[in-house]
Amino acid sequence: MNRRVFFASAAAPLLGAQKQEERYVADWEKPLFNLRGILKSPVKIKSVELLKNGRDYFVRTTSTDGVEGITMTKQVADYVPILLRLVAPAFIGKDARDVESLVDAVYTANYKMAGQPFWCPVAYVEQSVFDLLGKVAGKPVGALLGGVVRKEIPVYLSGSGREFKAEQEVDVYRRGVEATNTQVVKFKIGGRMSRNLDAYPGRTETMMKLARKVLGDKAVLYADANGSYNSVKAIQVGRMLEELNCSFFEEPCPWEDKLETKRVADALKIPIAAGEQDSSLPLFQWMIDNKMMDIVQFDLNYNGGLTRGCRVARMARAAGMQVVPHNTQTGAAAVYMLHFASATPNIGPFMEYPWRAPEKADSRVSPNPRIENGKVKVPTGPGFGLQFDPDFLKKAVKVETC
Repeated sequence: MNRRVFFASAAAPLLGAQKQEERYVADWEKPLFNLRGILKSPVKIKSVELLKNGRDYFVRTTSTDGVEGITMTKQVADYVPILLRLVAPAFIGKDARDVESLVDAVYTANYKMAGQPFWCPVAYVEQSVFDLLGKVAGKPVGALLGGVVRKEIPVYLSGSGREFKAEQEVDVYRRGVEATNTQVVKFKIGGRMSRNLDAYPGRTETMMKLARKVLGDKAVLYADANGSYNSVKAIQVGRMLEELNCSFFEEPCPWEDKLETKRVADALKIPIAAGEQDSSLPLFQWMIDNKMMDIVQFDLNYNGGLTRGCRVARMARAAGMQVVPHNTQTGAAAVYMLHFASATPNIGPFMEYPWRAPEKADSRVSPNPRIENGKVKVPTGPGFGLQFDPDFLKKAVKVETC
């Protein structure tokens, strides 16, 4: 008997003698959903597969009754070993109704791996489990998350880079506004983690002033710095954005430097959005408690999925704050965000939805979520409400090696 086994066996009687109510549960871990109330019988998970068709990856979770849950993934290619070796096995054989505790358990078993390379695979598997549960229940995922409160989601246009000159970028979004009938646009400013450098000298100020002139006073303008500035420079840029009546300033300082971001939030009137890169629930609670930002902007993939996203939203709601999840996907890969927004009471006024002309239909699925009159309709069918093209699925191969 090795030392670890000896101490574990010695402690077991003591732990078993503890009253259940004495077990510590952090506020952010307290139950959210009523899945056992909605689904009276167990939904046992038979398999979790990573499939690939060309450059597209998706996760398929199948119950012992043969019901399938499917979700598209984002940037999973670099994370395949974690998904196949650590995450997927933790869900197989379990009751899908226990998805909240399954997410916690896979973290507990692998807490030293925490970060985007770990939480993205958890998110993809968890999202496929929610699709499965919705299909078994005959309800959209939003109903499982607490109830649908909106059926279409107002969006803001994003997806810009720093490769275009200021004038070109403004024209891209001028055409985007005309094509989608939205008046809300987010521009990339600064140089991305650039230590105060712009993409080229003067680009940010030229672009934002021109955007206000071209798009008009009624347009809602957001700015995303991707951690370009220290607090001194960010405050200077923020003052310029305030003069232009911009509506939020995203990630002004490097994301890991929370105190620098807080200095910016304390100094400016323009709301500061942050949290995209973060995946620690205790840290989110700290950021909210310390008013490090005004808008909580976690990513539903990077942060580990719908369960953990709902937990952060609950933290923010208790503090009277809105959440506006970061999102770089469209169509089938963005549908989880639409369902999250459909059920979250303290969601912001507009959700992020990338746009580049022309906006192409996603032939892999139906219906095809697209921007219409500034909004995207939430699919209403069971689960995420998408039907994948059978030929697309047939051509997919199972990823079995790392």
